[in-house]
Amino acid sequence: MILVGLILLLIGFLTGVAIIWTIGIVLLVIGAVLWVLGAVGHSVGGRAHYW
Repeated sequence: MILVGLILLLIGFLTGVAIIWTIGIVLLVIGAVLWVLGAVGHSVGGRAHYW
């Protein structure tokens, strides 16, 4: 999810499309939160690890 967020962020920045930029930021933040939750040992979506 973090990788998709970064890709959308770059595409939105290069093309100037604000909605793609915004979606990229949202996916990047959600991916980072899920990664941190999985790293500290909390189960995410019923899984012990996020990956």
